[in-house]
Order: sequence, then C-alpha cells, then structure tokens
Amino acid sequence: MLALGWACFESAANGRTEHVPTSLDYPDSVVRRFSFTAGGGLGWRISALETPRERPAALKIVVIPGAPSWSEYWAPLLAALPPDRQMVVVDRPGFAASEPATCVPDIRMQAAALAPLLHAAPGQKILLVGQSYGAAIATVMAEQNPKSLSAVVLLSSYLGQPGPTARWLVGLGSRVLALIPRDLRNAILEVSGQAAQLCHMRAALKRLHVPVYMIHGDADDFAPIEIAERLVKEARTRSPIRFLRVPGANHFLTDGPAEVLLEWLERCIPAPRAPGFKLPVLPNFGWLKRAGATLNGGHVAQA
Repeated sequence: MLALGWACFESAANGRTEHVPTSLDYPDSVVRRFSFTAGGGLGWRISALETPRERPAALKIVVIPGAPSWSEYWAPLLAALPPDRQMVVVDRPGFAASEPATCVPDIRMQAAALAPLLHAAPGQKILLVGQSYGAAIATVMAEQNPKSLSAVVLLSSYLGQPGPTARWLVGLGSRVLALIPRDLRNAILEVSGQAAQLCHMRAALKRLHVPVYMIHGDADDFAPIEIAERLVKEARTRSPIRFLRVPGANHFLTDGPAEVLLEWLERCIPAPRAPGFKLPVLPNFGWLKRAGATLNGGHVAQA
C-alpha cells in the first residue's frame, strides 16, 4: 500500500497518468494501450491495455480492476499470456487516463460505461474478472451483458467491509482529501460509499446463468476473506459460487509471479462441452400396418 501511495504522488508530481509504467517495458506487439468510447451514452474516453493478436483468440479475458484502478499493474500478466488467450485491462472512469476527472461513485454507471469491453468476435468467449472494488462492477456488467460470457471471476473481492489496512488508509485519506492526488481521492470516495450499493451486486448474482468463481487470499487484510465467504453462503444464485482459497496470499495477487495468477484464472475457464449424441428418431411405420390390414381384408399378412 505504501508503494501504491508513493507511485500516485510521484506520477502526479511528474504529470504522468500511468502510475507504474511497466507497459513501456514491452513492445506494442506484446502490450498495447488503446482507448474507446464509454457505453451508456456517457461519451467518456476510457483508456485500457490489451494484448494484440493477429486474429481474435478463442478466449478473451476482460479485467475490471479495483481502486485505484491502474491497468499498468497488470502489464506483466498481459505479457505472460499464451498466444491462444487475449486480455484487456481497463482504467476505470475517474482513474489514470480515463475520463471523467471526477469520481463516478455509482457502480451501475461504471458498468454501463465499461460494457463495450464485453464485445466478442464471432465464436469468441469472454472470461470477466472483477478485482477488489471491480468485483461488484463486473457482476453488474455480467448480468446486463450475458452474451458470450463463459464465467465470472471475483478476485480479492472488496465487499463494503474493510480489513485493518484498508480501514486505516481510508480513515487517514478521508481527513486529507483535498491534499492528496486525484486517483487516491477518487479511490477513497469509491470505497467509502460502496456498502450501500452492494444490493445491486446481489441482485445481479441472482440472475447470472454462467459459473461464478471467487478467488481470495487467506492473508488478505484489505478485504477480509471472511466477508467473501459470507457472500458465498448468503447470496442467492442459480448455481453455487465456487470458492478458491489462495494460501498465504494477500490482497494484491498481481504482485506475485504472473504465471501463478494465470494458473488460478485458468481454473475458472469452463471446459468446452463435448458434442452431445442423440439416437435418431425412427419414423412411425404404424400406418403401413393399418394399410396392409385393409388390403388383406382386415387381416395383417404374416411374413
């Protein structure tokens, strides 16, 4: 968390929007920044990182990060992705190079703005990943845009009740809002007002038709694992949420080796369904029997 805070102050002082510009370590053929127009008629320019592919991969992983929302922290993961996968990680509204400059506290508005990310090429499936504060937004997005979704992953979900680290940081930041850089200020405003909006997340969970996975580190002191486990028990869903506990992991699963988190995400990709085989329906030849009986004076000829 100290590194996050320092990165925000350092980049603000230098006039940069990228807080840890690791994407610059890779050529544009590996990790590329692009922008798109927000959905919902909002018209904002939204910035994101992607893995370019000559042809669309069979699976696209769309990541909605937490608060602060900085796609740069996912650059090593994008670079480590195999060729048969592609990934898009967005800077949510109010962060980094994405518009607007002010906080967008309504998770439904953010879901509408980010809906264009769920556009899929013909035959392509989407794995939607919501990280921390982004978990609630991703859930609403999935309910509103179910086409082409294969599964939803809620990664280190922040669910309105902070752990000791988050509680201390939010409390401190709330007292100095006017003095801290925009991205930290927007993050504190988002987190402080999320609890009242979780009803939208729970309502969306009830209507999802795709598998839902939760991945959570059991040493998370920012978003306690107990809160995530409680959601799994209490949420009314069409099928049980599948909970994956990561031993010894904290809130920032992107800090570890990229291959480790990619392996956890791979566990959430449903296996392709084998083509079903149905026995052919044989025609009903009863009419032939009746016709034969009529021609033989009411008696069916015996072979």
